[in-house]
Formats: sequence, C-alpha cells, structure tokens
Amino acid sequence: MTTMTETSARFREFKMPDVGEGLTEAEILKWFVQPGDTVTDGQVVCEVETAKAAVELPIPFDGVVHELRFPEGTTVDVGQVIIAIDVAPGSGDAPVPAAAAPVQEPAAEPEAEAEPKGRTPVLVGYGVAESSTKRRPRKGAATAPEAAAVAAAVQAELNGHGAPAASAPAPAVPVQGGRPLAKPPVRKLAKDLGIDLATVVPTGKDGIITREDVHAAAAPAAPEAPAAVAPPVTSAPAVAEAPAVVSDSARETRIPVRGVRKAIAQAMVGSAFTAPHVTEFVTVDVTRTMKLVAELKEDKDMAGVRVNPLLIIAKALLVAIKRNPEVNAAWDEANQEIVQKHYVNLGIAAATPRGLIVPNIKDAHDKTLPQLAEALGELVATARDGKTSPAAMAGGTVTITNVGVFGVDTGTPILNPGESAILAVGAIKLQPWVHKGKVKPRQVTTLALSFDHRLVDGELGSKVLADVAAILEQPKRLITWA
Repeated sequence: MTTMTETSARFREFKMPDVGEGLTEAEILKWFVQPGDTVTDGQVVCEVETAKAAVELPIPFDGVVHELRFPEGTTVDVGQVIIAIDVAPGSGDAPVPAAAAPVQEPAAEPEAEAEPKGRTPVLVGYGVAESSTKRRPRKGAATAPEAAAVAAAVQAELNGHGAPAASAPAPAVPVQGGRPLAKPPVRKLAKDLGIDLATVVPTGKDGIITREDVHAAAAPAAPEAPAAVAPPVTSAPAVAEAPAVVSDSARETRIPVRGVRKAIAQAMVGSAFTAPHVTEFVTVDVTRTMKLVAELKEDKDMAGVRVNPLLIIAKALLVAIKRNPEVNAAWDEANQEIVQKHYVNLGIAAATPRGLIVPNIKDAHDKTLPQLAEALGELVATARDGKTSPAAMAGGTVTITNVGVFGVDTGTPILNPGESAILAVGAIKLQPWVHKGKVKPRQVTTLALSFDHRLVDGELGSKVLADVAAILEQPKRLITWA
C-alpha cells in the first residue's frame, strides 16, 4: 500500500504522507520535478518541512509528472494529493479523470468546511483513510460546466465588443450558491491586494480564478486596451513565496512562525509552564579533560572519528546517570506516575538554519567511547545538512546543550518536553584557579543542570551535577566509576 490513489489505469496521485508520529500537516519547501519530467520508483520529488524536521519524499512508482497540486511554500494537510503522475505516457491525450482534477475542490482553503477530527498516524509511503480528508460538497455550488459556460460567455463578449467602457465595468460572475473557485495562492494574492474574489471575472479552466484575473481586477481600468484572457491552468500554480514581510518604511520585518520554529515555541512554552524547573550550577577545572582530549586525538583507536570536549562531557553524563538512575525518568501526567527509563537516548541540541533541533543518540548508555564519538559526528553532520528525520528526534530522555560554542559562560536551559534533565555546558576558558595551593592558569568551565522538580529533588539533581563535574576534573573516574 502506498500514499496514492488510482484515478484511472493511466493516472495516479501521491498524497502528503504523515512523515512522523501523527503529524497533521507539512509545508512544501522545494519541488525537484516539474510537469513533463520523468520519474522512477524511489526518486525524491520534493522536500517538505514538518513541525519537527525537513524530509525528502520519494515517489512510489514510475511515470511522467502530470501536475503539481501545490506550489512551494504551501502548507498541506496529511492525506491531500500533492502530485499527479501519468504512469502510461504516450497512450493518448486522455484527460485526467475527474477524481484527480484539483479544480473542483481547491485544497487548504481558509473558509473550507472543517475536516473530521483525528488522523491515523502512518509511516512514510503510506496514506490515511480516504474518509479522513474528504470535504462535504458545497451546498448549492455551481457545477464546473456551468462556471465554464459563464466564463466562455464573458470571453465571447470581450472578443466581440472589446473592453467595456470605464463607466460600465464588466459584471462580476460569482458562482451561484457558493463562493468563487480559486487556488490557495490566488486567494492569498487577492487578500494581499484587497480584492474581493466575488467581483473577479474567472477566465481559467472550469471557472477557476487565475492570478492574472486578480491582477486585472486590481489594475485601473484602461478603456483603450481589451481585457486580457489568461490561458487555462494545466500545471502547478506559480510559486508565491513570502518568507518575510518588510514594511514600507523598512523599519520592521515580519517573519511567519511555522514549521520547526513554531514547534520550538509551542514546546518551550509548554515545558516552561508545565514542569517546575530548578537549575543548579557548578564551576569546574577541566584541564585534565582537555589533556585527555588531546591524547585521544592521537590514539589510533579513535582514528576517523571526531574527538572534542563534548564527547567526554557526554560520557561523563552517561556515567552520572548510571550512578543515579532515578534522574533518567519522565512524568506521566495522565496516570500520575513517574516513568523511570532503563535506557538513555542522549539528546544533543543543534542550531540549524531552520531553528534549534534536538536529535538524540539511541541507547547511548551501551556505546563505547569510539562508538559514541562516531554517533555524535553523524548526528551533528546530519543536523547541519538539514536532513535530521523526525524519528531521530523522538524518544529522548536527557539532553546536553553546548552554549559554550558561542562564547557563553552558562545559562538556564529549558527542559525538552517529556525529559527530566538537561545539561548546559559553558565556554571552556583559561582562568586563574587555585590548584594544589597555588594560583595557576587552568582550563575552567561552568555547568548548569536544569531538572523537573516533580521527579528530581534537590539532592538527586545535585548528585548528578556533582558527578559530572568530578569526572571532568578527574577523567580517570570514567574507568573507576563506569
């Protein structure tokens, strides 16, 4: 079973899949194909962004792209058709069956009737039940032939008599009993220009209002020029990307909050106002840890992997959790229970162009130091390339955020939802430090541990933080405490 529908023996539709854990929508970031392009089974056709990550979508069959249903920048509900494929090209000029035509039911319209609540989570390459995305037909809406006949009459009038005089503008042709047909980008354009679609004469196929129709309605009347008639729309509508809106005075820039950034905002607000946060700090001499890092870089057993202080800090936290397993838990609000985890999925906060994401290393507690180093390297590289999958960010138990890379000494990190603790690592700096009774320059950093005080009390939180600090001060404890 694939995320598609068979509209005939020739044409197939590919629906927006749920690319991770019950998400209900995704934004189309980029199309890699255009109408007329040949595609093969497994070929990536577009990149979409969910509330968790950017994901590439492969097409599950061979054929020729017939139509892209949505332009880049459009947010599409799971289960809606995003692309139509001609799987039998060259077999004639048969039109796309009505079931596949997008113009009868423009998708993602603000005023459309609500869809049924509750979606069935599915995996990439699988769809949802057809009933979960169908809309009820509009009451009294004109049929496509009726709308087309009206548009044809208007065009004949224009061709026979030229443009109407400025004092007698062409009458509007709204759809009887319903609202004018237009695709989402066209509706947005009309809204931005202050144009009422009910006053716009449709010239597109089957009575669809096109971008040219909206621009014509917005332009001042010109008696000496005949009204332009746009050709039928047969492919994807023009891309109308608007990532930011700059005011006329250029004193403000408004950036839409969506995708990963929107998810971050919602998660952090939920976490900050749900879990009672407590943050403790400790400043520690990490000179010996820095020496260990330098030695490991020369170790042949660590060849081919990246060795840095974060690796030792991650290992130190894993050892501290092993010594204090109660900290690796979650609060179950529904059942009023503390759920203790017997595994550690170690999250690493990563800053990306799309915002902060927290992928995690699965079963990090079972990994050797070289394995942990390799996993850290892969995690960071994938995050920087924007290829982190939703699955890689799911199921974290504790997190490390390294604010020291920005030169920051410390901070009060906010818990990831569902986790009980997060460790912030500050910048490692050469500072005067009392060492063996004398003031000497030493490598020093500050650690901050935030924890959920519902399940981690002050004693437990202090023990975990103190253990991490003790290991970083004396790295040989990685052996004696492990």
